[in-house]
Amino acid sequence: MKLLISPQNTKEAIEAIAGGADIIDVKNPKEGPLGANFPWIIKEIKQLIPDNIELSCTLGEAPNLPGSMTLAAYGAASLNVDYIKVGLNGIQTIQKAADLLEKIIHAVKMCNSKARIVVAGYGDYLRAGSIEPQHVIQAAFATKADIVMLDTAIKDGKNLFAFQTPQQLETFIKNAHKHSLSVALAGSLQIQDLPVIKKVGTDIVGLRRAACQNNNRNTGYITRERVKELTEIIKQK
Repeated sequence: MKLLISPQNTKEAIEAIAGGADIIDVKNPKEGPLGANFPWIIKEIKQLIPDNIELSCTLGEAPNLPGSMTLAAYGAASLNVDYIKVGLNGIQTIQKAADLLEKIIHAVKMCNSKARIVVAGYGDYLRAGSIEPQHVIQAAFATKADIVMLDTAIKDGKNLFAFQTPQQLETFIKNAHKHSLSVALAGSLQIQDLPVIKKVGTDIVGLRRAACQNNNRNTGYITRERVKELTEIIKQK
């Protein structure tokens, strides 16, 4: 299982790298759970990371505005990142999700054929008014995306397990794997959640809050000590 850490600036990225993160996922928590950061920040972090660490960036919570989203996707792809994440918050049907994803993926591949597309749905999809997790898999598979992710749309202290049981997550992961999709799980996960996250077969675990000094994704900051602690737990058999 790979450890994805989400810094919001170069200082935090340096800490995440020093702590042993496998993927540096640049985001801006002020703009939402998958808030997009500025291209110059992503570019600066790209220049910092060694070759054995991958780089991810987010497009934010995608509105059903294909022109705007494809232009953003093309811009993200031009930064030579390894992963581009798009959140389906507010999109409620498989068809609408697939239509949007198809255009986003086309824009990305025009610029960077190696970039992998991460399609994020939400464990708290009911309160977010978004597409349900199993439908995220169908939309991602239909558009030849690479990875599906479950996060939480509303950051109010409740984590993924408040909305999805381990059994539901395991079913989600098995279904995604059957469709040749890798799986990432996130959503205010804590250090004590990692053994279960690993047990259900997750490929990537995404963390910010647990990597922050005061356990707060918005006002805290990532430290290498917290990241190292997370890394050590993940590596345990």
